[in-house]
This record gives sequence, C-alpha cells and structure tokens, in this order.
Amino acid sequence: MKIYQTAMTPSCRRVSIFLKELQVEVPREELNVRAGDNLTDEFAAKSVNGRVPLLELDDGTTICESVAICRYFDEITKSDKGLFGTNAKEKADVEMWHRVVEFQGLYAGFQAFRNLTSIYSDRETCVYDWGVESKERLVQFLPQLEQRLAESDYVASSRFTIVDITTFILIGFAQNGLEIEVLATYPNINRWFDLVSSRPSFQ
Repeated sequence: MKIYQTAMTPSCRRVSIFLKELQVEVPREELNVRAGDNLTDEFAAKSVNGRVPLLELDDGTTICESVAICRYFDEITKSDKGLFGTNAKEKADVEMWHRVVEFQGLYAGFQAFRNLTSIYSDRETCVYDWGVESKERLVQFLPQLEQRLAESDYVASSRFTIVDITTFILIGFAQNGLEIEVLATYPNINRWFDLVSSRPSFQ
C-alpha cells in the first residue's frame, strides 16, 4: 500500500500524525497539488474526491478523506491508544467534538484561506467576501474551544484522541495561514497546544 500526499497540507499532516501515534509506517508518493498533480485523469480514476491524501491498498482499491484513512488504520492496527475512543460514551464524545471542530473550525478556516488568497483561482470560483465571513466564523468559534479546554485537559476526552490532532492542525492553520493570534489570546488553548506539541508524533 501507499499514500499519495502533499505533506504540508493540513489533511495530509493529520494522517501523518495519526500514523505516528500508531507507530505505523506507510510508503508515500508526493504530489504537488498547487501544480495540479491531483487533477490528472490518472489520479481522478483513483480518487472519489480528487484530493490528497489518498490511500491505495495492495489490491488497487483506494480510500480518500483523511479521517476515513485514519479509521482504516485504527481498525487494522493493534493498539491501546483508543484514538477514536474506547467505550460507547467516549466514542460518541470523540465523534461529537470532531464534527464540531471540523465544521465550525477547520472547514471555516479552509474556506477563509482559499477565498481570501484565491490560491486555487485557476480551478475554482473564489469569493473574497465569503473568505472574510468564513474567517469571522472561525474567530467566533475559538471562545467555545477555549471554554472547553478550561474544563478538560484534551478536547474530546480526559486523554489524547484524534480530535486533538485535528484541533492542533486547526490552530496552526489559524495562526500561520490566517494570521489569527490564537495562542496569545487564549490561555487554555495555549496550555493545551504546548501539551500536545510535546508528543513525539508532533515533532
């Protein structure tokens, strides 16, 4: 098997960190999405969504979407990490917080960046005002995340889960891609960020 990726992108980083947590090594093939490597007919034949990351199994079948790839490896790998939760309540909490962080945070950030920068204007319609609105929606979500981390060491549970990987990607993207001063503004997010950043998988 192998993973097609553009290592620097948030979705590919999420898979990479997840696999490091499981101590799983998978061969990678690097693509340049800015140059359109993912827009070829060959890649389209492999990928449902035409995006990276994409996992190709030994039998030639493929799995796209970063969380789906993470779930696949979570199922086939013997591990006590419980990154998607270990019991019914924790699994539900992980699913709940994962969707909250993705829909209210990460996706808003992606929309903000793509529409404000017009980075992919050669292949999609970019609307600057929607970028402004999307960035504001992300800014409005951050106090909710701050409050959650005032109550819990980690986002979804009392221990580390995939939601912390996704939230780490979100905060880094907000800071570096959108120039939102998250860590200087929110002490609980900053405390949590330092905690997860110290894990070997994030190095």
